[in-house]
Amino acid sequence: MIVGVPREVKPDEYRIAMLPVGAQLLIKDGHTVLIERDAGLGSGFSNHDFTSVGAEVVDSPEELFQRADMIVKVKEPQSEEMNRLKPGQILFCYFHFASSRELTFQCLEKRISAVAYETLADDLGRLPLLTPMSEVAGKLSAQEGAKFLEKPMMGRGILLGGVPGVAPANVLILGAGVVGSNAAKVAAGLGANVTIMDINLDRLRQLDEIMPPNVTTVFCEPHAIERYAILADLVIGSVLIPGALAPKLITRELVSKMKKGSVIVDVCIDQGGCCDTSKPTTHGSPVYVVDEVVHYCVTNMPGAVGCTSSHALCNATLAYCRELANLGLDGFLEKSSGRNAALNMRDGIITCRAVADAFPDLGN
Repeated sequence: MIVGVPREVKPDEYRIAMLPVGAQLLIKDGHTVLIERDAGLGSGFSNHDFTSVGAEVVDSPEELFQRADMIVKVKEPQSEEMNRLKPGQILFCYFHFASSRELTFQCLEKRISAVAYETLADDLGRLPLLTPMSEVAGKLSAQEGAKFLEKPMMGRGILLGGVPGVAPANVLILGAGVVGSNAAKVAAGLGANVTIMDINLDRLRQLDEIMPPNVTTVFCEPHAIERYAILADLVIGSVLIPGALAPKLITRELVSKMKKGSVIVDVCIDQGGCCDTSKPTTHGSPVYVVDEVVHYCVTNMPGAVGCTSSHALCNATLAYCRELANLGLDGFLEKSSGRNAALNMRDGIITCRAVADAFPDLGN
């Protein structure tokens, strides 16, 4: 199989979907690996790093997409990449289809085989290709939230951890999964007063055992969300329904009741966001203000730390990438139900129930 790794073209995206060692192992398996020139620079890898292990560096994305049987990316195909896709071509990356009708429609028209990182599951039902980027995004969410609470960033002028004699900031985290727990660790480590909410009581019990004393677990329900959001200096949204739109937990009315200069970091913006007032932003222009509340809704948060993120992502994806190349798409899907769950569309047909539910008019 010919495997192509293009340079990411989403704004401020510095990750690459394959490390030199991944290219080396695929070549050892008997495959050809094409790397677009300079694709690895944002993550600290030179063209020589790839050619030295046998990969072929190509100058144009058009050539790469035309020759490749499988495209391995980080982010969903951008508008300039759509015309390069071929029917039947395997595309292995993050898609988050449920948040974009246009992306879903265009990929259906191209009749690609969309194998999504975010819906691939292991034998225990976990999401191994979403986990590493969720870990990065969770830690970044507290870091970015702390920065945008500063007055020059339009925030309240609050230091997350406070100082002796001055109370720390109140942080509310919605969702106690991988993102939420990592956000809580960092926020608590900085000294904030952290409340983390979820509907899974077993998960809350687990976190209650392992989190430091400045982290409180609370069952997630509308009255509790409102009570704690009004008190919060920083709200981090980290809820997830695999493959589906995120539930709207923060209403427009509630935003208007929040402290002026407080910050919302909506990590689930890739799946539509959990706040009524959330809309996608970029690292170049990461925030906007609604009712004097700062909103940070960057759709590719881990892209800002490309070196860390690329290593973390590729550590998780490599084994599955090799399986796809070695077994072919059908063999890969037959290996387990979790791998089959990664297929979101094929031959112009949506195969993921959550995506089909998001766009009934596109269903088949």
